[in-house]
Amino acid sequence: MAVNETHQVKKFGTMAGVFTPTFLTILGVIMYIRLPWVVGNAGIIGASLIILVAVAITITTALSLSSITTNIRIGSGGAFSLISQSLGLEIGGAIGIPFFFSQAIAVAMYIFGFREGLQELLPGYNALLLDMLVFGLVMLIAFISTSFAFKIQYVIMAIIIISIGSIIGGLFVADLNYDFAWFGTYAGSKENNFGGTSFWLVFAVFFPAVTGVMAGANMSGDLKTPRKSIPLGTLSAVIITTIVYLGLVLVAALLAKPEELVASYTVFIDKAYYAPIVLAGLLGATLSSALGSFVGAPRILLALGEKQILPKSDFLAKTNKKGEPFNAMVITAVIVLFGLSLRDLNTIAPLITMFFMITYAMVNVVALIEQSLALPSFRPTLKIPLIIPLIGAFGSIMVMFIINAAVALASLILIVLFYLYLVKKKLKSEAGDSRSGLFTALAEWSTKKTTELSPIREVRSWRPDLLIPVTRPKEIRSSFKLIKDIVAPKGSVKFLALKNLEKDIQDKMITFLPEVSRRLKRKGISTSFTYVDGMDFSETIKISMQSLNAAFFKPNTLFISVNTSDQYFNSYQKIIEEAKRNQYAVLVYIPYENVGLSLEKDIQLWLKDFPVNWKLTFDIGNNDLAILTALLLQKNWKGNLTVKVAVEKNENDLQLLNDLVRFPDSSKLDSYQLNLENELLKKSSTDLNIMGFPANTEISELITLVNETRTSALFCIDSSSENALV
Repeated sequence: MAVNETHQVKKFGTMAGVFTPTFLTILGVIMYIRLPWVVGNAGIIGASLIILVAVAITITTALSLSSITTNIRIGSGGAFSLISQSLGLEIGGAIGIPFFFSQAIAVAMYIFGFREGLQELLPGYNALLLDMLVFGLVMLIAFISTSFAFKIQYVIMAIIIISIGSIIGGLFVADLNYDFAWFGTYAGSKENNFGGTSFWLVFAVFFPAVTGVMAGANMSGDLKTPRKSIPLGTLSAVIITTIVYLGLVLVAALLAKPEELVASYTVFIDKAYYAPIVLAGLLGATLSSALGSFVGAPRILLALGEKQILPKSDFLAKTNKKGEPFNAMVITAVIVLFGLSLRDLNTIAPLITMFFMITYAMVNVVALIEQSLALPSFRPTLKIPLIIPLIGAFGSIMVMFIINAAVALASLILIVLFYLYLVKKKLKSEAGDSRSGLFTALAEWSTKKTTELSPIREVRSWRPDLLIPVTRPKEIRSSFKLIKDIVAPKGSVKFLALKNLEKDIQDKMITFLPEVSRRLKRKGISTSFTYVDGMDFSETIKISMQSLNAAFFKPNTLFISVNTSDQYFNSYQKIIEEAKRNQYAVLVYIPYENVGLSLEKDIQLWLKDFPVNWKLTFDIGNNDLAILTALLLQKNWKGNLTVKVAVEKNENDLQLLNDLVRFPDSSKLDSYQLNLENELLKKSSTDLNIMGFPANTEISELITLVNETRTSALFCIDSSSENALV
């Protein structure tokens, strides 16, 4: 059944699918009833400049759209698909949802415009009845088939072309004005009693005329060759319509004086060679715009449904036997009816324009990012200079705030809210996107800048980045909480899984490490792991540390969890010495069996072996890492910190150390005599002892100390990158 449905889907070429809807949307109602007013206010040069500035924004957007389209396999949804493939479904959806509603509500606006023109011919008819009749006509054409709608648009395009010919023909029957106003006086409009206006206000009135560049792209899922049709159809439509607009500026200036152009919106109809065909063109333009939006909007909704972005997405993503998004069309029709029921869309019309502009801005941003990253995967057949998407993005945002700064801000806030909603949904895309490339490029740039500023890592930027060799799951289980609380919130963990000769343990490691990594990542901790095949434990870790020295984001601390039954017990000393040579700090954790970290509340920090002149040099010996680790654990445990300092009983020294380190106010500082250390350790009641790794001491001696004190301990060796006094 699915195969038969696929065969029945009608695909469209460049002319029907892209050029015609884009051409008709741009040559709309503003061309007929507002362009003469623009010329009357701005003059020939001012009006031409307004058109060129407006087109500069839309043609840069069209070029950006075309360039990206020639590089990717664009799916359904046009701009939504394009943005999602580059910046992710969250941003694509945040733009796509309001863009869909804008397209749907725009149908109601076009219907109102059509009805106003129709009332010129049928003044006695009820406005609501006419709206419903026009809406019914649009629905009937669209629901018959998209192919039928496009055939109707061919007829409308012919009428519009003839009507433009009739406007130009007016030059042969009307009294011409040769007293051109090259520069306008910006008299205003009859609505403000000709109280004056400005270049940018006139620009804001004209700009919606050229916002039809996405009309063809919205049909991306229904095109035979979107990679070819979208660039060719969009760009040719923009260029031709720009020439038409510029030509009509001169025609308007010849047909009437500036005063008449400003006072009457129907100059093109009144001065035409044959007025009825121009009125028919006006009606056809609004009808074709309504039809184009009603055909395009459901395609965006269909694409949102296919990516599971909206509630009831499976319902929205269904198509009928002809390949038409029937369910999405019904939803769109309901939204159009809602728009029609409001009767006056002037309040929300600026918001609709803003969503169009944000979409255009994001298309340019995507092109800007893709160009800047210069990834090998970005190989568009239509190459554009970097300045083009830059102009398009900046121009789109600028126009938003020119038209209405308050509404522009409100629309951006709404986009952010949509984005936050979609982030919570944790959307997944099978196709992937370019975000990883973007963040990689930013990381590379940051790395280069950091290296330029300081080739040696600054002590103020220290954070715990642990390298943890693992041979069996037990080593991590016994120290997982400690590892988590040392590195949280900004540290990182790299697990180095070494080959275990016991196959069942090795198999467990393969499933255990990914799960541990996921648990740490859920806590916001940067975590990675790798498996290393090496028979000699110490030699494998030595080579790994040496290899990591070439990396910018290398670990700075080797973390070892010691078990007395460990088969690699004799290798620890070699690893520690190798870590020192490679400028790694070392944390050696020796848990007391069956107790571990107990209540994870009380920490006792032991500081000793201060250099004689430490108060002058601010060098406190092998105590920096111990202090920093104790402070991190105290903060994450919300625990109690007791500091024992092996210096002479001098309150000034303790106060100076406290001032330099900035221990929490709740900390207890006291001095002790070094020869009483073992006795004090045995008497102390704490969950964890933290101290420097004693010089010339074997691991076995430290295990004995832990067993005698019946308290887990963390022994620390500084490198050159820690400083607890900064």
